[in-house]
Amino acid sequence: MTALAEALGFASDTPLLIINADDLGMCHAANVGAFEALTEGLATSASLMVPCPWSREAATRYTGEDIGVHLTLNAEFACYRWGPTTHSPTLLDGDGGFPQTVEDVSEHADVDEVRRELAAQIERAILWGFDVTHLDSHMGTLQLRPELFDAYLEAAIDFDLPIRLSGAASESAIGFPFRSLATDEGIVFPDHFLYEPGGSVRPLIEKYLEAPRPGVTEILGHPAIDTAELRSIAFDADTRVDDHRALTADAGLGARLDDAGVQLVGYRALRDLQRSMRAAASG
Repeated sequence: MTALAEALGFASDTPLLIINADDLGMCHAANVGAFEALTEGLATSASLMVPCPWSREAATRYTGEDIGVHLTLNAEFACYRWGPTTHSPTLLDGDGGFPQTVEDVSEHADVDEVRRELAAQIERAILWGFDVTHLDSHMGTLQLRPELFDAYLEAAIDFDLPIRLSGAASESAIGFPFRSLATDEGIVFPDHFLYEPGGSVRPLIEKYLEAPRPGVTEILGHPAIDTAELRSIAFDADTRVDDHRALTADAGLGARLDDAGVQLVGYRALRDLQRSMRAAASG
């Protein structure tokens, strides 16, 4: 797990950390929280949910930050809905938007409709002016079924972008070698991934600091400011607010990362590396 660090120009034993602000575009509170985490705090990357109601407003705030596309096939909140950007009947749940659950997508989504929808989301972000740095999957939906992963990997190949993948230990549980499949196509991804469903980013960073591993680790949070809007939408509002505080107001976390010799990086460095390697391999 040191080859990526070396390819990025660091010593093989350097711990490199991406801190991602997920769910940009979900709502106004998420937009403010993510951009504050990027510009004033510890976040080194963010992920845009193109189909969400506030994604266009996020684009008006963009000034070149490290932002990828959070490929979205779910709308998990009961009373706050969003849906496909394409005509994709199998990606709807009959309640005004994408399905709430991963299982619903896996059971009903037509893979050709998924491919079109993923491409449309990426193309819309590019049209809005984003210099897209990477792709990742909202709720991990695109990693859990081989056919959906194929669409995810194809999008990464077509747009020559790195992707988020869960760790090597998850391959046996999921049931197919997704990391090897991505490597075989020249697609770059972080060595390690730390995320606790429903959990906040602060304990993840603290856990990482116990023994920072060489190579690239990604940790994600969902920073959002505390507003009535957020609390009317999100069942996990308290966690999102705490993520914002951890990434923008906890100077101690940043100092501890510095003391541990952790180098903060974004996905843009991985994207540029991937493009140079794939260009060299094809030329």
